[in-house]
Amino acid sequence: MYRQVLDPVAGSLAWSSLVAAIPLLTLFVLLGILRMTAWLAALISLAVALVVAIVVYPMPAGPAFLAASEGAAFGFFPILWIVINAIWIYNMTVATGHFDVLRRSFARVSDDQRLQGVIIAFSFGALLEALAGFGTPVAITSVMLIALGFRPIKAAAVALVANTAPVAFGALAVPITTLATVTGLPLHDLSSMVGRQTPVLGVFVPLALVFIIDGRRGLRQTWPAALVCGVVFALAQFATSNYVGAPLTDIVAALLSAGAMVLFLRVWHPAESYVEGAGVRTTTAGAAGAAGTERAGGSTTTMERPARPPTRGAGNGGERDSGAEVFRAYAPYLIIIAVFALAQIPAIKDALTSVTKTFNWPGLHIQSSSGKPSTLSQFKFDWLDAAGTLLIIAGLLTIPVIGIRPARALRAYLATYRQLATAIVTVMAVLALAYVMNASGQTATLGTWMAGAGGVFALISPILGWLGVAVTGSDTSSNSLFGALQVVAANKAGLSATLLAAANSSGGVLGKMISPQNLAIAAAAVGMTGREGDLFRRVLVWSLVFVAVMCLLVYLQSTAVLGWMVP
Repeated sequence: MYRQVLDPVAGSLAWSSLVAAIPLLTLFVLLGILRMTAWLAALISLAVALVVAIVVYPMPAGPAFLAASEGAAFGFFPILWIVINAIWIYNMTVATGHFDVLRRSFARVSDDQRLQGVIIAFSFGALLEALAGFGTPVAITSVMLIALGFRPIKAAAVALVANTAPVAFGALAVPITTLATVTGLPLHDLSSMVGRQTPVLGVFVPLALVFIIDGRRGLRQTWPAALVCGVVFALAQFATSNYVGAPLTDIVAALLSAGAMVLFLRVWHPAESYVEGAGVRTTTAGAAGAAGTERAGGSTTTMERPARPPTRGAGNGGERDSGAEVFRAYAPYLIIIAVFALAQIPAIKDALTSVTKTFNWPGLHIQSSSGKPSTLSQFKFDWLDAAGTLLIIAGLLTIPVIGIRPARALRAYLATYRQLATAIVTVMAVLALAYVMNASGQTATLGTWMAGAGGVFALISPILGWLGVAVTGSDTSSNSLFGALQVVAANKAGLSATLLAAANSSGGVLGKMISPQNLAIAAAAVGMTGREGDLFRRVLVWSLVFVAVMCLLVYLQSTAVLGWMVP
């Protein structure tokens, strides 16, 4: 039985925190400065975490390696189990050509790729996040953007930054329900509080996306449409989380924001239409002009070759698809919605969860620093109720609908594992690192040291969630790590426990884009495996800016200025 010690370095929490941060610093330096391949950086950082746990913290080698094995297993199931099966469904639509139909359907809403990026990466990505989460929207939307003509690195960056505001309510609000479980706070209160924080992000993320795609010019020319999308998403997320229910929050927000964009673009369009690689072409009253005006110093002379060539009918070209083909193109996602919705019916959900097995990881017994048994060693194997299994069911139902032969569907499934091979190694290694840090007490050391800030802790509270997601790639995992700690810190500082627990989840969504897990998934999806460091540097500034905004918002909500927002 290993009992955690939070101050193993000279009995000092501050010095111990510096040592506990070494594995994380190693990971970020290897990725962001040395540009090392993500899977190798993750394995080296895992080794560093094991050394710190065994040499600095009094954790025996056996439990340390067992914790790493549990983390790796959790990385595959349920996280990779979701991503693999979601990408499989996508790959089947590519094999049958229905993905091209879906892409053309989105493209016909607007011929401006800045607005296409918002619709696909933000609204459609939010729907995928609501249904599956765990990297699925990044993987699918980044490839959709490439098919529309985006450069791979820009497509991946747009998909990563877009996957922020919806994350707290992703996978049918699993992060929020997990937070309620670990903190003992009412689910509705937490849902309401998060729904009064992340909508602020929702307003600005679409504006950030058009800036990433086309800089200040893109923001100047398309801000009305981007703002409509963001405001509708924010209002829907607030209303649903506060007055309907957490699981439906992102589904409602995603559909309404996409619908609002479609309707708005029927009465408004930007003065110029932007096409990646061709710059801007002037739009006249009747149609877009044929000649493109290349942006000075733009990317057209240095653009990278797409991971796969654009197919006929890209953009809003002349190819027209029948209503039946368009329906079949949307069918896989409609099937996913139906399967996940049915799985929430109490009788069906009870049947699915009846075979769930929860057990202690063999040989791993851990006590917290207070001497209480830790739940970290408990592994939940909900093989039938898992989102990845539901995606398998949706995929099987998709096969006859899109008309793919079973043998070809099987080949696509096996090819998906080959496609994600390095991402699989990265995710399992990062989760192994997280579990070693959690089990040894390194994570608790960092969190406890930060919680000692007193009333000022409200200002840095979101950073804990941000840090947790940056390491694990999951807002659910971050809430499991730091949710209870946020409540303890709030009680010590005389702050609202609901506010700080929610801040953990809201701040966590901003660590998603820099998580090695998500970086690996994005890089693999767009054919940039090995260049995760380039992606990291591309999105790091956005992550830091948004988390600073969230810190300020939470701090003001802890004072009389915005205290009225706390339920």
